[in-house]
Amino acid sequence: MQPVRPVRAPSMPRLAAASFAGTAIEFYDFFVYGTAAALVLGPLFFPTFSPVAGTLAAFGTFGVGFVARPLGSVLFGHLGDRRGRRPVLVASLLLTGASTVAVGCVPTYGTIGAAAPGLLLLLRFVQGLGLGGEWGGAVLLTAEHAPAGRRALWSSFPQMGPAVGFVLANGVMLALSAALPDDQFAQWGWRVPFWAAGVLALAGLWLRASLTESPRFLEIDDHARVPLVEVVRNHGRLVLLTAGALAVGYAVFYVVTTWSLAYATGRLGVSRTVMLTCVMAAVVVKGALTPVMALLGDRYGRRPLCLAGCAGCALWMLPMVALLATGEPLLMFLGILGALIAFITMFAVIAAYLPELYEARVRCTGAAVGYNLGGVLGGALTPIVATALADHGGRVPWGVGVYLTGIALVSLVCFALLPETRPASAPVLEPATG
Repeated sequence: MQPVRPVRAPSMPRLAAASFAGTAIEFYDFFVYGTAAALVLGPLFFPTFSPVAGTLAAFGTFGVGFVARPLGSVLFGHLGDRRGRRPVLVASLLLTGASTVAVGCVPTYGTIGAAAPGLLLLLRFVQGLGLGGEWGGAVLLTAEHAPAGRRALWSSFPQMGPAVGFVLANGVMLALSAALPDDQFAQWGWRVPFWAAGVLALAGLWLRASLTESPRFLEIDDHARVPLVEVVRNHGRLVLLTAGALAVGYAVFYVVTTWSLAYATGRLGVSRTVMLTCVMAAVVVKGALTPVMALLGDRYGRRPLCLAGCAGCALWMLPMVALLATGEPLLMFLGILGALIAFITMFAVIAAYLPELYEARVRCTGAAVGYNLGGVLGGALTPIVATALADHGGRVPWGVGVYLTGIALVSLVCFALLPETRPASAPVLEPATG
């Protein structure tokens, strides 16, 4: 075995801040597309469709990003397991940022015809590739530096990034929507948040420039030749279980942050400003609770938190859709907030849980593929299915609640079949047994 190369111990707050900032920027890129899909992309890129069909088509391009994410996790996971976690952070941020800026430059259907939605589809795919690599790199670099007893806490900082990215994306959209007349917002206002992604990407690259490589990666002297093959051969069941377990989190999150915008503004007549404010306020609370739930994960274990959050989702989905259907801002906020609290009870500890399930030589590929396959199962089709179910139901979209409850029960079974991984005092990550 080769001697371990010495590594300067990083400042955990600095490392966590850099991972958090980069993840927030990448998820800003991903979420700004979801908000635009819910509000304006249907009429601009699918004008020959009916309003409902146009929304479904826009959500279809949204779903392509999820399909691309597992492919990105394979591509960047290979890089992370062979060359290191740090290069993944730079390459994924560049790819996602460039594709997001390009979305803001795509002419609409009225200008270039059918090529417009085709370009939108391609760029959304590239966006998904970049985001598929981001999570694995950011989480592993933090988790593999963190002390064992506080691994969930420090790993939760990248998990707070999506909340900040969402609030930032929707805050920009909200400000532009409130400041501009509808015709100007549809003509050019929606493009501004996409162009801003370029500035954010440069800021993220600057923050990540001085990060050191993971010490656990540097200890490996027999890197996997083809990590994906090794993951499929030795950890295939684990990948499928983690994907099934995480599906409910994606389904719930994208129902309340994407589908609910289209449903409330299109079906109930709630203004864009009111609905975006309700969702953003709930996401802010979710972000604030993330480190609290992570501390509980360090104290009581990863699996109990995941089971509790999953059970909460199963119990809350029907009340949530009933509250949404009222059209009353306070009640809609409470419905969304309950769903996001259940969601973050699970996802606050996932950044520590998934890496601990895999051995270090294939950890970047295994954890990222499982995480992003969960996104395909739970996030890719959920806005489309929810839109279709709501369109064929009454005022209260009970079908959406039943659909989400079913996913939550499947995920609950998957979590129940996974082992606990919380270490007692181990200084480095080791794979779980059992």
